Amino acid sequence: MELRNVEGDLARFRTRIFVFTLLVLVCFFLLLSRLVYLQVWRHEDLRAQAESNRTAIVPIVPNRGLIEDRNGIVLASNYSAYTLEITPSKVVDLEATVEGLAEIVEINPRDRRRFKKLMDESKSFESVPIRSRLTDAEVARFAAQRFRFPGVEIKARLFRNYPYGELASHVIGYIGRINASEKEAISNDDDQGNYRGTEYIGKLGVEQSYERQLHGTTGMEHIETSAGGRAVRRLSSSPATPGDTVALSIDIKLQYLVEQMFGERRGALVALDPKTGEVLAFVSKPTFDSNLFVEGIDQENWQMLNESPDRPLLNRALRGTYPPGSTYKPFLALAALETGTRNAATLINDPGFYMFGGHRFGSPENERGGIMDMRRAIVESSNAYFYSLANELGVETMHDFMAPLGFGQITGIDVLGEVRGVLPNQEWKRNYYKRPEQKKWYAGETISLGIGQGYNSFTMLQLAQATAALANQGVKYKPRLVTSTRDASTHASTVRSAEPGQDLKLKPENIAVIMQAMVGVTQEGTSARVFAGAPYLSGGKTGTAQAVSLGKNEKYNAARMEERQRDHSLYVAFAPAQDPQVALAVIVENAGFGAASAAPIARRVFDYWLLQQYPSADDMAAVSKGLAAAPIGTPRKVADMPWPPPELVKP
Repeated sequence: MELRNVEGDLARFRTRIFVFTLLVLVCFFLLLSRLVYLQVWRHEDLRAQAESNRTAIVPIVPNRGLIEDRNGIVLASNYSAYTLEITPSKVVDLEATVEGLAEIVEINPRDRRRFKKLMDESKSFESVPIRSRLTDAEVARFAAQRFRFPGVEIKARLFRNYPYGELASHVIGYIGRINASEKEAISNDDDQGNYRGTEYIGKLGVEQSYERQLHGTTGMEHIETSAGGRAVRRLSSSPATPGDTVALSIDIKLQYLVEQMFGERRGALVALDPKTGEVLAFVSKPTFDSNLFVEGIDQENWQMLNESPDRPLLNRALRGTYPPGSTYKPFLALAALETGTRNAATLINDPGFYMFGGHRFGSPENERGGIMDMRRAIVESSNAYFYSLANELGVETMHDFMAPLGFGQITGIDVLGEVRGVLPNQEWKRNYYKRPEQKKWYAGETISLGIGQGYNSFTMLQLAQATAALANQGVKYKPRLVTSTRDASTHASTVRSAEPGQDLKLKPENIAVIMQAMVGVTQEGTSARVFAGAPYLSGGKTGTAQAVSLGKNEKYNAARMEERQRDHSLYVAFAPAQDPQVALAVIVENAGFGAASAAPIARRVFDYWLLQQYPSADDMAAVSKGLAAAPIGTPRKVADMPWPPPELVKP
């Protein structure tokens, strides 16, 4: 019995030894397999990880490129300054920290509001500026007490600067801190690595549209670090490449002159070189100070800009759409000639109104009436002539002729945000309206289109492009703001040549009829007083466009209407007539008759560009209030005008 027990115990013991041995062998095999996997298959990966534990790659953010006007005047630059920044994840009591810092450096309520806004938009481990542009004394005071504020540090940063503040702000645009949606877009871009360490990006205008050229190429520093993460030595580096300098086609002195002539009024002006499409002036009034956005605009200023009834953030030249009023008439006359609907000698009686379908279509302008041929109808702006012409042409013919000229189309200018406007036809109305009774096109709607009213809604950029195409014998160029970029390192310039112009195949004899009639407008027509004494011939057309629709049998009376309900003042023009060098479109909102407010601005633009003359101070004051016709006083020479003007020089 005892012998069997001993044998049983030995058998169980042997089984245990075998199982244990097998377990050890399995574990050893697994260990060996893991070792082979790590040493052979994962060798390169683990080596890189080990290397990264003792090294760090630090991005070097490039200097942003400059923006200049056509004469080399710098419109956007950079400067270095110190900022006081807080990393929220490293701070125990954020409020107490801010209060403590306020005892050392000045932190006003606006700084606190901006800090809170930026903190909401950032991650907790990202540093957020609480104060920027510290003085040397403030830097010294903080450095002496830095030990009290873990998670707070001073950083030297480059800041974007717009030296002329509100001047040309819609053209230049601005930069701002990269938001969540922009980060996501960058992460999906092939250029993602180039934005490591970058906190700011172009938000509007040229700053946004030429972001890739202005940003530059991010550099890298390969740093050896200690176990505590402190930098020991620099292993290698590749320097950052500054962004390119972007040269604009606009003349900032002309831009400033136009903005001054608008005064406190709202409106837009676009001036083009008809032979190239270069934009000489691109004005939207009112403007805003681009510097407000650089560090993150505070709530007070944002609310002021965003809620203002004047809508200063709206780029009226690019995104504002208006009925063209009588400035549309020369193009309708050209459509009549090109389609054979009428010839220049066709006579139409203008009794001061036009009857159609039992409805009387009147005219708010002071016309003499009588028998009109095409030239006189343009010179005196006969509504009756063009009411009847619209009826003869029909909406589809008008649409098909006007679209190639650029009306209701994207011009393709090299800044983002352009709107299409409305060039109406029957298909547009069917798509635009929802109810069946609204989709039908009525003949009376066609009549209104004849004087640039009704559904017509265009930008000043489109009007300027169409006028430039007419002045350039039917060859249309795509408008462009940037003419070249210059490498910051090599200083080599890359010219951005104009795309080939589009020949609209208009008959030269028909263009001549319209241009001669538009010259007649400045010599004996609605803008003759404005261009009296000009040593050059120009062509133009005044326009008065309704801002609000009038009821049936209701007569327009500006004195009885709210200011924002009054008619808009428009003017399109080119000069000199024999060989046009500049074409423009201008609107002054709610300013009434085109010859009263818009045409005087155009006259001064031509005097500047063709004669190098600058208005007298008295003339400037009169133009800015809509009280001028021909220039008054002795004009000044552009070369004698100081730049920058004293009012643009910041202390």
